[in-house]
Amino acid sequence: MLKQTFAAFAVAVFTSTGAVAETLTDAFVSAYKTSNLLVQNRALLRAADEDVVQSRAALLPVIGFVTQASFRSPATGSFGVKIDNWSGAMALNLSLTLYDNGVTRYSTDAAKETVLGLRAALLQVEQQVLFSTVQSYMEMIRAAQAVSLGQNNVRLITQELRAARDRFEVGEVTRTDVAIAEARLAAARGNLAANLGDLEVARESYKAVVGRYPGNLRWPSSPPMTARSEDAVKAIAVRNHPSLEEAQRQVNVSEANVLRARAAMGPNVTTSLRGQVDDSFDKDFSANLTLNVPIYQGGARRSVLYQAIARRDAARSNLLQAVVQIKQNAGVAWSNLSVAVAQTEASRRQVRASQVAYNGVREEATLGSRTTLDVLNAEQELLDARSTLIAAEVQQYVSVYALLASMGLLTAEHLNLGVVIYDPAEYYRFTTTRDPLRVLSPQGKRLDGVLRALRRDN
Repeated sequence: MLKQTFAAFAVAVFTSTGAVAETLTDAFVSAYKTSNLLVQNRALLRAADEDVVQSRAALLPVIGFVTQASFRSPATGSFGVKIDNWSGAMALNLSLTLYDNGVTRYSTDAAKETVLGLRAALLQVEQQVLFSTVQSYMEMIRAAQAVSLGQNNVRLITQELRAARDRFEVGEVTRTDVAIAEARLAAARGNLAANLGDLEVARESYKAVVGRYPGNLRWPSSPPMTARSEDAVKAIAVRNHPSLEEAQRQVNVSEANVLRARAAMGPNVTTSLRGQVDDSFDKDFSANLTLNVPIYQGGARRSVLYQAIARRDAARSNLLQAVVQIKQNAGVAWSNLSVAVAQTEASRRQVRASQVAYNGVREEATLGSRTTLDVLNAEQELLDARSTLIAAEVQQYVSVYALLASMGLLTAEHLNLGVVIYDPAEYYRFTTTRDPLRVLSPQGKRLDGVLRALRRDN
């Protein structure tokens, strides 16, 4: 009883005309600002930014300061000569890789492409968050309207039951008619209880996605524009979907890893400098130059190369499959929207016809040509038609945003939400003196040409 009372209060707030209306845009903004999933993936992207810095540091000098103190006991040296217990020294070390056959350059290219791939993945997460917001918002509306329909149904059947009892008292109907009305009322109350439970579930789901409980939700205005044809939808999806961008970057990473594995089989040159002064102010300076040429390592490095080549081939196949999958998802989303539009129109016609039938049956029942069961059946058909219409309208609206997501356009920037858009490059600029991500790696440039050819074909 407590849950039903609380849910009924929620419906009252939802349907109150005096309450401040909450729009779908408000829900989008709240979800975008409070989503833990977005915060998590932004942090993972910032962590990947540091990989670029770390990979570039491999060719920069490493400078270290070392100080050392020693204690010796007893304080005598050879032949009984006394010495100091304490001795110390200070040294400055510098090491530098002069040449590594391109290993660091290719490692940096792989790190850059990984960052760009994660930026695309972050956009995909953003789409998921915003689409979940649409689903939660519309499900909250559907559940609230289902409760409202259930309450109206209980009131109407209660009136029918009273009328049946009155007619039974004067002998116009039998006890069977009264029992039928009582059974329908019990079923209506059971359905209302289930609807109230669904409303509670919808409220909790809304809070989990949006970050707060819903207020006076307003039915959304006209949905955003998508595209005029299925072919146009697919073409836009292939150009814009972040999952395709992510797959492209994965290929670039694998290409750089192949080059890095080949480079690792070549020579490298390092140098080191050391300057030292001890507690007697004796100075020492040394310089070393080292050339390392791999000759035989048991086939380990060649195996790494073959492994990198296999992963590159897998990444290329994944890119081609991503194009197929994106086009399929766009086509399915277009079909789902078309079906939803048709179902909505059919449901509206069903409601109009059911309303006419219900009015006619009820009028005929007052004249004695229809039974109580006929009236209750007509009322149930009208209730079912209205419920179907609500579900169809909700599904149509959700399908529009599903189509936007399949095109890669369900983002805060495209929807113009009026929020400060998270800039993934901002943190990167703090970690590097310049933005090398603006310059594509050679393998990235080659792959861009392939993708442009694929997009022209679509």
